[in-house]
Amino acid sequence: MARPGRLGVGIVGAGKVGAVLGAALRGAEHAVVGVSAVSEASRERAETLLPGVPILEIQEIVERSELVLLAVPDDALGDLVTGLAKLGAWQPGQLVAHTSGRFGVGILKPVRAAGAIPLALHPAMTFTGMSLDLTRLLDCTFGVTADAAMLPIAQALVVEMGAEPVAIAEADRTLYHAALAHSSNHMVTLVAQSSQLLRDIGVDAPERMLGPLLRATLENALASGESALTGPMARGDVGTVAAHAEALKEYDGGASGDVLTAYRAMARATARRAVNRGLLKEGQLGEIINALDGSGTPDNGEDRPGNDAAGTQEGN
Repeated sequence: MARPGRLGVGIVGAGKVGAVLGAALRGAEHAVVGVSAVSEASRERAETLLPGVPILEIQEIVERSELVLLAVPDDALGDLVTGLAKLGAWQPGQLVAHTSGRFGVGILKPVRAAGAIPLALHPAMTFTGMSLDLTRLLDCTFGVTADAAMLPIAQALVVEMGAEPVAIAEADRTLYHAALAHSSNHMVTLVAQSSQLLRDIGVDAPERMLGPLLRATLENALASGESALTGPMARGDVGTVAAHAEALKEYDGGASGDVLTAYRAMARATARRAVNRGLLKEGQLGEIINALDGSGTPDNGEDRPGNDAAGTQEGN
């Protein structure tokens, strides 16, 4: 016998997120009644993760479903919801959840006007669109936004997918999403830039060099916060920072190169936060900013006190 409270679920968008969450809901014994898939990649993903589920037009999916999961790009969500409302597709009592990180339930106003129940369920995870994502869901949190009376329903759906729900206020959704994008998306760029530098100086397998360093850094940062900061910023090594900036400027072929631009921006932010943490003094911050801007002079540190071999090794 089916578990009580099982829903007929329609998946709008068989991208990496939609197909995986559809499979997770199916694993919780909900019935996936249809999925939309336009591209060849989406169709293949739907066939792999949702075998036997019919590929249908969006309006038909909405008409068949007790829970509609909208897994579409942020910029497409508003027009989709409004367009379906004009067609009279939304049904009273129907659950309508989107997976956008940026939006809460406000963007689902046409859904609410039709008597349906709006939910925002955003997985704080990067997806591959493959079955291994189902395992990753077990260590994942969702940013959940819903009306107070409906929040338990949203939380229950997340728990059924094996993840942990975290309530996010409607007004905080953009900052919530910015925090996730800043950490995850920009980390990919930083790793790509560092790998490029290493590869260009002859390191054949930059991932082997960076992997242990990045994993340890991430674990330390998550466990200890900014107390985990090491390297030139933590030591106030102005000469090293100036040398980095000069070398990257030459590598990039000028001051507007993307590697130098990213290094300068992150170095400035790191230095300012190091001052706030008491790791650097205000005077050192000014010296570092000057070094990043090219008005500092690289040096080898030989004349600075306390920069002996032991000091150099400590905290690098």
